[in-house]
Formats: sequence, structure tokens, C-alpha cells
Amino acid sequence: MLFAEAMCAYLEKTFDVIGLVADGRALVKESVRLRPDVIVTDMSMPLLNGLDAARRIRENTPKVKFVFLTMLDDLNLAAAVLELGPVAFVLKRSGGAELLKAIDQVMHGRSYLTPNLKVGDWVAAKARARQFSTDLTNRQRDIVQLFAEGRSMKEIAAILSLSEKTVEFHKHHIMESFDIKTNADLVLFGLKRGLIAIYPEPSRPS
Repeated sequence: MLFAEAMCAYLEKTFDVIGLVADGRALVKESVRLRPDVIVTDMSMPLLNGLDAARRIRENTPKVKFVFLTMLDDLNLAAAVLELGPVAFVLKRSGGAELLKAIDQVMHGRSYLTPNLKVGDWVAAKARARQFSTDLTNRQRDIVQLFAEGRSMKEIAAILSLSEKTVEFHKHHIMESFDIKTNADLVLFGLKRGLIAIYPEPSRPS
């Protein structure tokens, strides 16, 4: 919470900050209510990661712009994010001036990719970015993320407004379809698809 409050205080010197949320599902809900011009979001939010939250927000508010903050200097993840364009992809180790620049760029309809990221083979990265979106449905991505966060069947059912049997069915289908044998493998599966962070920060607001 301290990080988010400090970031808000910094951004309020230049912009009107109209909201602060603690997880991806709250972000989707509040974006519909508040209709912001730009959303600055953490990639590794609890309940729903930043990329999936942004995709769902775009369905209802297509004009909103996004600035993604992440600890992961992953070119494939950056490619997946930039497909939403115009958006910005900024590493958390970047300075405040870069964050302001990224916001300004997306407000003017341009994408921004942090220069701290080693671009390498961008064409190949864009092709590999499909792994973050094409092999799972939204419901399956929700369930993988929540299980990978260590949440119980009962918690997941409550969060997604499903029965525990339905959650169990989805989990079984995912593990069978992708040859996942253990819960540890399921966590690794979530990591590889950018659904959770290597160093998750469950209390980090967006």
C-alpha cells in the first residue's frame, strides 16, 4: 500500500488521480464506474493479473489507455501487452521521469516500451506472445491464476461465483489438457503464461 500511495502522491503533481484499487477484479469494476483516461497498473495483481484485467476493461471502455508496471523484463510479455496498443510497458526499476513520459506517450496515442528492456528479436517475441492468450479461455486463466496464488477450491468458487464442483471440473480439465501432474506444476504453468509473478506482491495496489 505504501508503494501505491507514494506513486499516487507523485502522479498527483501532474495528473488528476481518480481511483486506487488493490486487485485486478476491483480494477475492472472501478474502470467501468470511473471511466479514466489512463490506467497505471501492476502486471502481477492478485485475483486477476494486469494483462487479463486490461483485456476485459477494453471490452467495455475501448478508449482507455494503459501503462503497465512490472518487475519482469520479459520480451514476450511486453509483446503481448503492446498488442493492446497504444499502451506503455515500464519496468519498476525505472525512474519517475520515465513513468511520466510513458503516460504522456499513451495519452497522445503512442505506445511506449522502456529502453531498459533488451529488445532482441522482436519479430520472434511477437510470435511467442500468443502463449499468453491463445491456449486458455478467460475462465481457465482465472482458475489457473487463483490456484497458482495458493487459494483454496472454496475461495476460488466464491471469487468467481461458481460451485466448487465447477471449479474442480475446470482444474481437472486444464491439468489433463496440458499434462499437468501436480499443484507445483500448475504454479509453473501460471508463471510461464504471465498469470502470476515470480515474486508475487499480493498487497500491491494498482
